Amino acid sequence: MRKDLYLKLERMSAWCGFVLLVGFVAAFGAGDILTPMSPTKSPADIVTFLHDHRTGILWCVVLMVLTVPFEYPYVVVTSLQLRRVEGGWGLLSMIQLTTGVVAPLGFFFPLAILSAAAYRPEIHSPDVLAAMSDTFWLMLVGNACIFVLQVWSIGYASFVDRRERPIFPRWYGWLSMVLGVLLIPGAFVYLFKTGPLAWNGILANTIPMLTYFVWKIATPIVLLRAVKSEEQELAGTAATEPVTV
Repeated sequence: MRKDLYLKLERMSAWCGFVLLVGFVAAFGAGDILTPMSPTKSPADIVTFLHDHRTGILWCVVLMVLTVPFEYPYVVVTSLQLRRVEGGWGLLSMIQLTTGVVAPLGFFFPLAILSAAAYRPEIHSPDVLAAMSDTFWLMLVGNACIFVLQVWSIGYASFVDRRERPIFPRWYGWLSMVLGVLLIPGAFVYLFKTGPLAWNGILANTIPMLTYFVWKIATPIVLLRAVKSEEQELAGTAATEPVTV
């Protein structure tokens, strides 16, 4: 592939990070699920929520279905930049690639269950709807550990990069490592209904979600700078010369 086209596609893939950020916020905002409901809500409260937010929840799923495909070019360009750190496809770039490809399932499966609950809530008993709602929140928050190795692989790459100006800045490496640690408490939501480790708790949800939001803003910015540095490295070759990946 021509160098200029390759770099253009990488930039477009990095911009997908902003598309994902806007799409996620819009989708979860439409469904009024940016902040989790309490695990102690009664089945009657859950039924009321599903009836009152039925349209918003279904639009949430539609928006996510349209948005999540942008995750794939975004994941691939991140792995390509990790490949530069490693000097070829290696453990870090492959961990990031494989975990990044699987990560969207952490959204799709829970949302499919919630959409089924909201699709025809009138035909299900309150107990069934409560079980479906519980499954949604437990999977959404509890499965966040899917991202741990992904963000750690990126963070670790910033520490082993010996360039004077690392492809991934050191501050971003620390942000990624901290985010990975903060995602771990989500694994304990299956054990608690109240407190900091419940699915709406400060340790399992609030702090990790805010940090993840900051990371989602920082990552495309870092990637665009990384592509810029790659362009400078390739500046000695003609624009029409092929790039080997």
